[in-house]
Amino acid sequence: MRVLSGVSESDLGVTMAMQFSSDSAEVMKQASVAKENCNRTLADDLEEVYELKKTVNFIQQFQSKRVALQFPDELLVDSAAIAAKLEEATSSKMFILGDTSYGSCCVDEVAAEHVQADSLVHYGRACLSPSTRLPVLYIFGCQPVDVKSCAAAFRTLYPDRQSHVVVVSDVVYSYIIGELEALLQSEYPYASFSSIEPDRGSLSIQSANPYPDETDDSTESPDAEIVKKFGRRFSINRKLGLEGYSVFYIGEESLTLTNFMMTWNKCAFCTFNPSSGQGRRETLSISRALMKRYYLIERARDAQVVGILVGTLGVADYLSVIEHLKTVIRKAGKKSYIFVMGKLNTAKLANFLEVDIYVLVACPENSLLDSSNFYRPVVTPFEMDVACNRAREWTGDYITDYRDLLPGSCSHVEFPDEDHLKEEWTDVSLITGALRSARLSQTEANPSCTTVLHRNSTLTVAEVSPAASFLDSRSWKGLEQKLGETPVTKAVQGRRGIAIAYDDEVST
Repeated sequence: MRVLSGVSESDLGVTMAMQFSSDSAEVMKQASVAKENCNRTLADDLEEVYELKKTVNFIQQFQSKRVALQFPDELLVDSAAIAAKLEEATSSKMFILGDTSYGSCCVDEVAAEHVQADSLVHYGRACLSPSTRLPVLYIFGCQPVDVKSCAAAFRTLYPDRQSHVVVVSDVVYSYIIGELEALLQSEYPYASFSSIEPDRGSLSIQSANPYPDETDDSTESPDAEIVKKFGRRFSINRKLGLEGYSVFYIGEESLTLTNFMMTWNKCAFCTFNPSSGQGRRETLSISRALMKRYYLIERARDAQVVGILVGTLGVADYLSVIEHLKTVIRKAGKKSYIFVMGKLNTAKLANFLEVDIYVLVACPENSLLDSSNFYRPVVTPFEMDVACNRAREWTGDYITDYRDLLPGSCSHVEFPDEDHLKEEWTDVSLITGALRSARLSQTEANPSCTTVLHRNSTLTVAEVSPAASFLDSRSWKGLEQKLGETPVTKAVQGRRGIAIAYDDEVST
C-alpha cells in the first residue's frame, strides 16, 4: 500500500511549530491525533460504511492488480485501514490518492495513471461526470438522515396531494430514496423519485445499482418521458415537461444544489437539510443569479484575449470542448491561450494581466466558479459560446454541462457561415457603452496561413496580437540583458540575515 498525497497546510503548520517550540509542537500533534481519532470510523463499521464486499467484487470482476483509492480530505483518516483490508481480501496492490489535482468530486484518472492503476474506487461526494480511461466504482457512503422527518417535511411543503414533484438528492443520501418512495408514493401519485445512474458512456459502476445499464426504459408509460441528467434518472409527464414540476432536494447547500437550480431555473425548489432536520422553500432569486451570469457574458463580449483554463483532465470530451472553444473564440475575432494550473487561486491568475477574461473547462459542479475575488472574471463554456456565437441567443436557459455544446448534442448551435463572418458587425457594449465591432480577418479565416504580419488593402501593417500590444504598453517587461548598457563591476558581498531583519539594519 502506498499513499500519494501533497503536504497540507496543517502539516506545514505543525512543521513550523516544531522548529520554534518542541512543547507547542507536541501539543499540536496530540490535538491532531485526537481529532483524527474522533473522526475515524470504528473498525466494526468499516465493512458497512465503505461497502467493502461490493468493492472486492468490483476488483475481482475487472481482475484489477493495481487499484487507486480516491478519498476526499475528510475521509483520509480511514484510508489506511480500508486499503489494508482490501489488500488482504484481494491480494491486489492499493494506492491511496489523497490530494486530487482538481475538485474532489471528479475522478482523478491522471493521478491513478501515475501509479499505473487499472481501476479506481471513488469515495464520498461525486459529480458523476463520465470517465473514459478506467473502470470506476462509486462508494458514496451512507450519511445519517431521518427518513420519517424527511417525509413529514415533504408533506408540509406540498399539502396538495396532486402536486407534480421530482425528488432528487445528494449522492450521500441517495440510499433513502427507495424508503422515502414507499412512504409517499401512495399519497402523491404524481411524485417522481430519481435514482442514481452514471452516464452510460462511462466505465462507471455506482454503489446503489451495480448494473445501471440493464434498466429497461420500455416499461415506462407512453406518456412518460425519461430524464437523465447529472447522473440522475427520473420520469416525468411528457405533456407537462420538466417546467411543470417542482423539485424536492435532499441535502445541504452545496455545489450540487446550485447546479440543479441554475440548470432547472424554471422549477420551484424545496429542500430538506438532514443535518438540521428542517425543510424549506428556496428563496434564492434565480433571475438575479442569471442576470449576474449575463453580466459576465457581456464582459466576455468586450474581451479581446481569452484564457482557457483546463479544470479537468478526467471528464469525458474535455479535449473536444477545448477545441470547440478555440474555434468559436477565433471566429469571433479574439485571441485565446490555454492554461493548465491545477486548483485555481487569485495569485495564479494574477500573473497574466494581458488576459481579459478566463473560461473554465470543468465538471458541471465546479464550472460555476465565484470569481468576485479574481482580477479577471471566470466564465463557463456556455457563457463564452453565447458571447462569441451570434447565432445563439440568450433565452434564460442555462447549460452547465459543456458536452451539451458540442456538435451533435442537444444544445449545439452552429456558428454563422463564412459569408456572414466576413461581414463587419457592430453593437454597443452594455458595460462601457462603447461601440464594438468584429470582422474575421484573412489570417483568422484561413488558419493554415503562416504569415506573421498581414497587410490589409491600404498596405498598413495589421495588429499582430492584443497580448503583444499589451506587453509593449507595460513599463516593465521582465528581465532584460541590456548588453553594453550595464557597467561591469567586481562581485561584492551582499546583505546577510533574514529578510525581516538584515545584519546591517539598525533596529528601532
